[in-house]
Amino acid sequence: MPSGNPPAKTGSIAVPPPSTTPTLSAKAAPLLSRPPARRDMRRGPTAADAIHRDLRAEIVSLKRKPGEPIAEKQIAEAYGVSRTPVREAVLRLADEGLIEIFPQSGTFVARIPLGALPEAGVIRKVLERATVRFAAERATRSQIAALHACLEQQREVDAEGDADGFHQADEAFHAQITEMAGYPGFWGIIQQAKVQLDRCRRLTLPVPGRMRTVIAEHEAIVEAIAGHDPDRAEQSLIRHLDNLQITVDDVRNAAPLYFSGSLTDGAALPDGAP
Repeated sequence: MPSGNPPAKTGSIAVPPPSTTPTLSAKAAPLLSRPPARRDMRRGPTAADAIHRDLRAEIVSLKRKPGEPIAEKQIAEAYGVSRTPVREAVLRLADEGLIEIFPQSGTFVARIPLGALPEAGVIRKVLERATVRFAAERATRSQIAALHACLEQQREVDAEGDADGFHQADEAFHAQITEMAGYPGFWGIIQQAKVQLDRCRRLTLPVPGRMRTVIAEHEAIVEAIAGHDPDRAEQSLIRHLDNLQITVDDVRNAAPLYFSGSLTDGAALPDGAP
């Protein structure tokens, strides 16, 4: 596994040093120096769902860094439950490729697998191209107004420098387009497919000017949808997805310890993969 030396910085990208995963014979280090505040949760599936949701959000947002250990005992204490629902949540996250479990060593946040990015990019691009065309054909005045409201929210969080808020506003924007298309179920498929791409995106949002660039790309998409022009809407979306390639390449070079494998493990990154 990679050494614990901090990665070099590239350009204006400032990346926090990644955690280092110990060797398989090592004992996992404590997750936190101080356990988080205790939260009362009911036992059973509801607790497992809540823990899964929270851990997933923390991993995707990079609040839990690639290679960071997961301490199931501390999580159970924080939620006031036994380790059973915690283990269930951890296993679900392992199935999603967000957690790695090493017998006799420990459980860790998975690094971002470069080999999985090409397929994820293709799935996202195919589905979003279809939904944006349908949205342009079917959009109502109230739906277009809702998209403009999403844009305004993005401008507000950009002005505040709130990367987390911007990510949420960005997700709401794309989800709204699938609703307008008449295929809201597509968004769940897209979210599952692009989870590793989202982790890459969270590394690019702190880049100065990046959020403003995304807003401008979103504005072009909204303008095409409002004009009921499916071809222009699709082309605007393609340009938006294609532009993500440059920033993720920069981040990958700046933070190599956040990634595992290489693009040779799979197909070459297609246009529009992040």
